[in-house]
Amino acid sequence: MVEDVADAILSSRYFVALTGAGVSAESGIPTFRGKDGLWNKYRPEELANPEAFAKDPEKVWRWYAWRMEKVFSAEPNKAHFAFAELEKMGLLKTLITQNVDDLHERAGSKNVLHLHGSLRVVKCTTCKNSFEIENPPAVPPLPKCEKCGSLLRPGVVWFGEMLPPDILERAFREVEVADLIIVAGTSAVVQPAASLPLIVKRHGGIVIEINPAETPLSSIADYSLRGKAGEVMEEILQWIRKVLS
Repeated sequence: MVEDVADAILSSRYFVALTGAGVSAESGIPTFRGKDGLWNKYRPEELANPEAFAKDPEKVWRWYAWRMEKVFSAEPNKAHFAFAELEKMGLLKTLITQNVDDLHERAGSKNVLHLHGSLRVVKCTTCKNSFEIENPPAVPPLPKCEKCGSLLRPGVVWFGEMLPPDILERAFREVEVADLIIVAGTSAVVQPAASLPLIVKRHGGIVIEINPAETPLSSIADYSLRGKAGEVMEEILQWIRKVLS
């Protein structure tokens, strides 16, 4: 089946990818909805929404500083490097990710759309100031905006918030023209990301799922490859190299 997937990629006109937390799990970053997921240990309503932040910003910031530490110290894995190489080959046009880490970029991917924001970014709660950080803030004290003095917040999308309209619009444009999509390491339940492969399918495109377990996407996927994203993507990449050599 890996050979068939590789051939499909090589035959595609416009190939895109959608990645979720499972891709970064192999780099030691906890997922959210797996058996060891973060939401099994923490209540999202207490940490990842504007109301929780307004009620107890220090509690929320402490948790995000811990997450930032985990993410910033992690290293890209085989899946990240495989997607980056496929882009470098000119095969992968756009990588859409639900992840808030920057491991795809650190592996070499250039055309990345972050649907849920990025932990590398902090933004002001009052003015439009936003910037990237190299290290997590030390909390306390609570981080403040250098321009207006207001409280800063993590540059991620919280529950109840809209996704960045420009990023979402670009993501929909990409899947509208795609004739093949790889969906790797995502539970395929979080909207609107879960609808993106359905659009490719509706337009007659090929849907390739890479996940250790069955998901709601499995029933409509043309290929479902069971396994860790890093191992499966490495196999696909090796076959593509072999064909092209």
